[in-house]
Amino acid sequence: MPNQNPTGCVNKSYAMAYSEFTTLDKVIKTFSLQVEEDQNLFCEVKPLQPSDYLQQTLQEYLPLATAINTEKARSEFLIAPVLAELRRQTKHQISLFSGTEFNVDPERGFELFGNFYP
Repeated sequence: MPNQNPTGCVNKSYAMAYSEFTTLDKVIKTFSLQVEEDQNLFCEVKPLQPSDYLQQTLQEYLPLATAINTEKARSEFLIAPVLAELRRQTKHQISLFSGTEFNVDPERGFELFGNFYP
């Protein structure tokens, strides 16, 4: 079945991976979104203190991730430990998915195979 793009035109090849959403403006136009900038959704969220373990891990692996300078190195040495810490501090109330497909709306091109999803 052909896809219908946001302008209403039928297009058999209309698909877009997350990596193609390079700007917020492109996402807003593609999905006909409205941005509300006058709300502070996180004003009552208290900052979390990183554990000693996370601080030591980042101190040790930041230079390595920077030297390797790839997305994979950053995700393994920096992002994964931060997300694991967040999960621990929230008493496992969140889930993490790594290396899985996340297809929100394939007909509109909102598909992804990515590193992490909280």
